[in-house]
Amino acid sequence: MRIFWLCLLGFICQQASAQEIEARAYSNAPIGINFISGGIAQAKSGSYTLTTEATSLTRIINVFGQSGRISLLLPYAQLSGAGSLGPQNINASAEGLSDPIVKISANLYGAPALSLEEFNNYKQDLIIGTSLAASIPWGKYNSEQMLNVGANRSLIQPAIGVSQAIGSWRLELAGMATIYTNNTSFLGSNTLSQNPVYSSEAHGIYYFENTAYISADATYFMGGQKYVNGTAISGSQENWRFGSTFSYPINKRNSIRLTGSKGVYSNTNTDYTALGISWQYRWGGGV
Repeated sequence: MRIFWLCLLGFICQQASAQEIEARAYSNAPIGINFISGGIAQAKSGSYTLTTEATSLTRIINVFGQSGRISLLLPYAQLSGAGSLGPQNINASAEGLSDPIVKISANLYGAPALSLEEFNNYKQDLIIGTSLAASIPWGKYNSEQMLNVGANRSLIQPAIGVSQAIGSWRLELAGMATIYTNNTSFLGSNTLSQNPVYSSEAHGIYYFENTAYISADATYFMGGQKYVNGTAISGSQENWRFGSTFSYPINKRNSIRLTGSKGVYSNTNTDYTALGISWQYRWGGGV
């Protein structure tokens, strides 16, 4: 019974990374451009707080004549909080490296691989793209501790999406599946397994004349029933989240981005509110 109550609470870190709402996942950019960003984000669920500082590196590449990208995310996190769930007191205090994430994206249609000079004449219409992301279980993990900043398991996330330009607007729709490997050191030597989570997300993005943009974002998740040693300890989840992103160019090389999202419905009481800010620098491709 203790494991059942703890599992209802013990996925703040994984929910915050797997349920990120990403606008502009399917877009075009000049080949050879590189982006490096650093930022901080905070997710709160009840009395528990997860603060993450992260650095990411992205390079735009040519994938069979269409643009693509390779990205690496390196997060470091602090988790804290104290509360109770039923008769069980749950205290959280963890800090360290979280699981890095590698993502490979490839546009399939509508985003030709262009040099920086050629890109000046590019006008988006319809883009169709796909991606594959995976986490590396290098995060700090204590098998005797319920809440950790590392998951001690991997997630694999294939996705496909479309982006349609209508004047200054971009309308995006994407679908994905999140597949989890097993954690064989859960609360000692227990085995935690989980069914895939299936999700869809939609974005309405408006571009200003100076290339700043603002988006309205929504995502829906279902599935993900969890098991400990083969016994179901929770039902399938069903979550709705809404959010927004604002990006502003400081100059040709630098931009700042603000993000926010909030769970508006969850049948498993795993809602959280998240806010973040990041700075991005670009170089290469003749910039």
